[in-house]
Amino acid sequence: MANYHVQSPVLLLSFNRPDTALKIFERVREARPAKLYIAADGPRAGVEKDTQLCRETRMIYDQVDWDCSVHKLFSEENKGCKVAVAEAVTWFFQQEEEGIILEDDCLPINDFFYFCDQLLPRYRHDTRMVNITGTNLQMGKKWGNGSYYFSQYSHIWGWASWRRAWEAYDIDLEHYNEKDAVAVLENIFSDQFLIDGWIEIFQKLKRKEIDSWDYQFNLINFFRNGLCITPNVNLISNLGFRPDATHTYNVPEDHANLPAEQLEKPLVHPLHFTPEKRADYYFLSKDFRLEEKWQKVKKEQLLRRRFKRWVRSLFK
Repeated sequence: MANYHVQSPVLLLSFNRPDTALKIFERVREARPAKLYIAADGPRAGVEKDTQLCRETRMIYDQVDWDCSVHKLFSEENKGCKVAVAEAVTWFFQQEEEGIILEDDCLPINDFFYFCDQLLPRYRHDTRMVNITGTNLQMGKKWGNGSYYFSQYSHIWGWASWRRAWEAYDIDLEHYNEKDAVAVLENIFSDQFLIDGWIEIFQKLKRKEIDSWDYQFNLINFFRNGLCITPNVNLISNLGFRPDATHTYNVPEDHANLPAEQLEKPLVHPLHFTPEKRADYYFLSKDFRLEEKWQKVKKEQLLRRRFKRWVRSLFK
């Protein structure tokens, strides 16, 4: 079967990994978007290898050989993951009402483009929806009877969204305070370690201690009670689990290079618009090591009970 040709604009984000960037570009080339946006961060000061690697990465995009309008945003200086990606996505949505975003380590199968094309127009004006993801970390578990379900966590390993959703983005969370964050997170999650984990992330973001843009996107969507459209099969393999990764070096091992599966077509749309909280807890429990933390609590409680029994025995 011939590859599906995507109808939506596509934004590619890259930096200094020409090997993975080429693999993602080849998948995009198969999908042949009519509009292609490319944003690349610049080399880091004092990191000699970056200059060559960034040059090699950018040369990949000279290989566009299909009918396509190409728009480039290449930085001469390094802005870092937080600013570079946020500025690139803002630039993209200044030109387009909606579209698909792929970082240089998120390898899509062709069905990912079909999935986004089907759902971007369907939920274009539905403000409950904040993004569409191609990532499924449920390890074969399916939720509901549809081709996709709704999550409160906005996965961004291969995603699509709308200008109306991105307009709420606040890179430094200037419009949010910790008190409100606690209230919102306690309303969404029941696990105290999970709540505490997100509060710690919120605090670090406010102190500008995390060079990342995606935590803010998730937190803002928590505040807005937004939903992420998530396929019931995985459509993206993350290739970024390696020593030169910015963030994915410490993500659970079974999330690395996760195989992708074909979608069944046509899509079956869910009847209900409620988030699958158990699905979210399944993968967040791994990311936040919740089982390990609860085991530690149980062990400490057991030791305390034993100590109390020992003390009581001294006075018998």
